[in-house]
Amino acid sequence: MRIVVDTGNHIAAKAVQMARVDVVAAYPITPQTTIVERIAEYVEKGEFHGDYICVESEHSAMSACIGASAVGARAFTATSSHGLLLMHEMLHWAALARLPIVMANVNRAVGPGWNIWSDQNDSISQRDTGWIQFYCSSNQEIFDTIIQAFKLGEHEKVQLPVMVNYDGFILSHTSLPVKIPEQEEIDEFLPKRKIKWKLDVNNPITHGNIIMPNDYPKIRKAMQEAHENAHGIIKEISREWEERFGIHHGELLELYKCDDADYVLLSMGALGAESKVAVDEMRKKGRKIGLARVRVLRPFPKKEVIELAKHSDLIVIDRNISVGMEGVLFTEIKASLYGEVDAKVYGYIAGLGGKDVTFKDISKMCERVMDGKYGGYTIFDVEG
Repeated sequence: MRIVVDTGNHIAAKAVQMARVDVVAAYPITPQTTIVERIAEYVEKGEFHGDYICVESEHSAMSACIGASAVGARAFTATSSHGLLLMHEMLHWAALARLPIVMANVNRAVGPGWNIWSDQNDSISQRDTGWIQFYCSSNQEIFDTIIQAFKLGEHEKVQLPVMVNYDGFILSHTSLPVKIPEQEEIDEFLPKRKIKWKLDVNNPITHGNIIMPNDYPKIRKAMQEAHENAHGIIKEISREWEERFGIHHGELLELYKCDDADYVLLSMGALGAESKVAVDEMRKKGRKIGLARVRVLRPFPKKEVIELAKHSDLIVIDRNISVGMEGVLFTEIKASLYGEVDAKVYGYIAGLGGKDVTFKDISKMCERVMDGKYGGYTIFDVEG
């Protein structure tokens, strides 16, 4: 195993190369562009042996991945923000067709006004398409999760596309040290794709045709069951990765100092990494607080959240907003607890449009709750 210091985007491209992807179809968009640029460099140097397709839009990128995956290829794409939104129709198509495509989405705010910095509203708006969704907090996690995403999506009991999300610029353009296993080790962990079904000119079938109302619910039920299967398989894959490579990012949640915590903070992405520093600082002051970083939004870690709430009050910080309601993670946590645990849940929104959120900001939000000064749900960057 060797250590490489590079940006999150270049590390994502390295994971794609080492996963032996057959087809990459992509269109550039800030701050994702350097992923596909680096893959193009691998192609030029003869270091990537799959097909690289330069398309005219993100809608076409996902369409090309759908076609490639449907004939049995391992397919990958990458995008961000408005590019992800342009794919929306085809995201539903990929999930309903049960195609294990993997996509890196570099979280970026949606305009107008135009903003190239991070928040999670782009990927949050796609949560109901049927894609599994991961949120990474380090470059190491980006590499590991992309490799694991292919193994998960291609699992015979899952067969679903997987979206690997991480913060624009905060991770995409920041260089961090990453442990890279040898190619032979990755090949052993991630064998060649076993095809569950495919389009084959020598064995023609009808696929994606008209489905009558009596049958359509069956495909939705099957997708739901696949997500329920993925809940346990994510844990298995995470444990296998740790056993092979000694690296562990948590399962659906990464738990940090939660065992004796009176309060547990929940957040996603780079905010989760910053939250660890905040927890350490508050612990020095005698505050009994822990962190549950949410790695997986779909399938949602409902059982794990319920277990946390049996012993601790919860503080949620969202880097997104469902306008007209509140932060999505806040809503989903409360919904998970309904009828299960009578726990207190406090929420904030922070960091929209890439506004910096430091460990001091996170500590301030949490200490308001712990000191009985929580003023109700708020966008911290505005009200704070």
